[in-house]
Amino acid sequence: MAESLEKKKARARSIIRALERAHPDAEIALEFSTPLELLVATILAAQCTDERVNRVTRTLFKKYTSAEDYARASLPTFEREIHSTGFYRAKARAVLGMAKDLVAKHGGTVPRTLEELTALPGVGRKTANVVLGNAYGQPAIAVDTHVFRVSQRLGLAKSDDPDKVHDQLCAVIAKPKWTLVTHLLTTHGRRVCTARTPACPTCPVRALCPWPGKTLK
Repeated sequence: MAESLEKKKARARSIIRALERAHPDAEIALEFSTPLELLVATILAAQCTDERVNRVTRTLFKKYTSAEDYARASLPTFEREIHSTGFYRAKARAVLGMAKDLVAKHGGTVPRTLEELTALPGVGRKTANVVLGNAYGQPAIAVDTHVFRVSQRLGLAKSDDPDKVHDQLCAVIAKPKWTLVTHLLTTHGRRVCTARTPACPTCPVRALCPWPGKTLK
């Protein structure tokens, strides 16, 4: 019998409580002090580890302190500065294009709405929600690779489309918890529910997880 929406919501609440106890330090791993810094870091973090991005941005953020700085930047120079994050040509075009749009359309200020953020070059729904949830304190679920994998193993969502996974999670998780859930699922995915050989026997939400592929050791 398929799980009803109300039962799934109740199970989601239990999962969140268990993950909060298991990962009380769950938070965003990217280092930032302004919405612009987080926006740049999140663009650079695509297909790159947060640790590597943080190493790059510690220097980058000292040189580029405003959208105007990025908008005036030399593309070849910026490519060299972010080279180690991978896909540096596409990322450089995205960051500098985003900055030019910020200056031209928003006075250099990072907007506070999903629609305005996703209209910027290189900014998709996940990146926009990272900024909204962590820089602006708005409830937002950002579906990264960990959230995508863990939420489906837990039976909270089911789709090959990250946007549909996002919408399904929003339907079963209380809105005030959206940003927290992103951090909890990401942390759990890194520490326990890994892509290969997850630590199912020691998982704090094993009893709440319907995934048939659980490991035995």
